[in-house]
Formats: sequence, C-alpha cells, structure tokens
Amino acid sequence: MQRLLRLVARVAPTDSTVLILGESGTGKELVARSIHVLSRRAQGPFVPVNVAALPESLIESELFGYAKGAFTGATNDRPGLVEEAHHGTLFLDEIGDMPLPTQVRLLRTLENSEVRRLGENTPRLVDVRVVAATHRDLQALVADGRLRADLYYRLNVVQIELPALRERAGDLGLLASYFLDRAAERMGRKGLRFTPDAMALLVRHDWPGNVRELENAIEHAVSVSEGAWLGPADLPASVRTPRLLTRGTVEGVPAADEIAFRGGRTRAPRDPDLRSLDEVTREHVLRVLSRHQENATAAARTLGVSRTTLWRMLKRWGVKRDARKGC
Repeated sequence: MQRLLRLVARVAPTDSTVLILGESGTGKELVARSIHVLSRRAQGPFVPVNVAALPESLIESELFGYAKGAFTGATNDRPGLVEEAHHGTLFLDEIGDMPLPTQVRLLRTLENSEVRRLGENTPRLVDVRVVAATHRDLQALVADGRLRADLYYRLNVVQIELPALRERAGDLGLLASYFLDRAAERMGRKGLRFTPDAMALLVRHDWPGNVRELENAIEHAVSVSEGAWLGPADLPASVRTPRLLTRGTVEGVPAADEIAFRGGRTRAPRDPDLRSLDEVTREHVLRVLSRHQENATAAARTLGVSRTTLWRMLKRWGVKRDARKGC
C-alpha cells in the first residue's frame, strides 16, 4: 500500500487517464478521489458515475446530456455528467458494464476532448480528466467483444491495481483502528477499543467484501456494544463464525470429522460451533504459518504475538521443529 500511495502521488499531478483495478470493496473510489485531490484539478468538480447503476436506455443522456426536444420529455437543454466534470475529474466506476454504443461516444470524448449532446449537431469542448475503475477482467471482455479494444487501450494509460484486504494483512490493524475511531466519533462514543479476542477474530477473517466489509463490521460493533471495550460478541456473526477449509487442509489441521456410515467410514464437515477455542486458534495459526511459507517470524508479526509465544503454542500442539522456520 505504501508503494501504491507513492504511485498515486506521482500520477495525480499529471492529466493521464487512470484505470483502477481491484475487487469490490477495495477502495477504488477512495483512490480516485485521492488522485483528484492531489491533482491540479482539485478546485474543480469530482463527478463519480456508477456505470452499472445507469439503465442502458438512459446512460447516454445522463453522460452526454441532451437538447430540448431531443426526445419525448426533453423540455429543456440539459448538460450531461461529462460536462459537469469540466475542469475536474470524471470517475467512471464499473466501466466494464458500459454498453458498446456508449463506448463509441466515450472514446470520441477521450480522443477529441469534446461532447455532443443528444439532439445537437455541434460538439462542445470539455476539459475533463477521466479515471475509470472495474472489478472485471477487461482483457477478457475485449476478447469476448463486450469491450472495444481501442477504448481499453485509451483508458489503460496508467494502471493501478488494488490488492484485496486478505493480501495485505499488515494493514488490517491500522484500518480497523481508523474505522473504529471514525465510527466512535460519529456516534459520540470516543475512547472505544477492541479486546484482544475481538482483534484476533478480525485478523482471522478473510474479508471477501474487503475494506467495505471491514468498515461495516466495525460500525456494527460500535452500534451494538455497551461498554468501552468491543468484544467478539459485538462483531457480526459472519466474522465470529470460523470458516471451514474447503480446499484441502493445512498439514496437521483437520477440516472435517470422520463419521461412520453403513459400509465404511467417510469424512463430513464439522460444525464450527462445536470446536473448542484451542482448535480454532490452532487452525488459524497453522494457516497463517502456511501462508508465510512456514516463516515463524513473519507469521508471528501477522498474528500480533511474539516469536516466543508462537514457539510455545506450536510446542504445545506438538508441531515438529522443522516447521518453525525463522524461530
């Protein structure tokens, strides 16, 4: 993230078109706003547009505007969102969902810095910087014919890829503290803190909804908590409930219990609510070790414990010494 922020700082003062890639909830609009704020256009408008939220029948009139009488109901001239972003930044979120006819008009705007309202013959010059974002694989859309190749290359001048939250576990503590302070201040409950058990749950969760899910989970905890300390019971059920390993297991960590059936034995998923805290902790610690290629120093840093504490845990569970690299 430090490298990414340095890239944003370098790109922002230019007028280059930027394409932001990342899963839903990773903060693509936040990065787009940062680019705008750090640019020479900071005093101009920042106009966010969720392309996927615009009906296909209205998207062109919304983006490019229309003249009076252009269609039934067009009783006045109306500028589109592109014109509203004049001397500022136009943020096109979910650009991969834009219909092909609209892509042609957008490409003309990008290439010629002009926009033509529906029902008009004369183009209007616009000074707009475009920042686009998507969670889709745009190259696959180009191959399928759902995205124009020329538009893709025109948008992909500077590419910024946001990693998923599960890929930057080192940021989780800082993000959680930031969202906690912000939610507490908004609700007039300053001074709230997480208990160690609650923080352990936050670290263990894989956050499929990324930063947005983390922020919502913490707002939930602040809303339902009663004391100054936020514990596991204050977190949403989706965060409290351990996820079963569905694609194999970490060595030495069972993901299922063996049960008997007529004709033999098989393995069935175990109810996570029936596992002890020690079982859940052991599974999580060994999973983190595996993700760090058995490097105990890196794993201990992610887990928020000392190497000595991690060594004692592994010794208690009978994990072989050669699996504790870095101790």
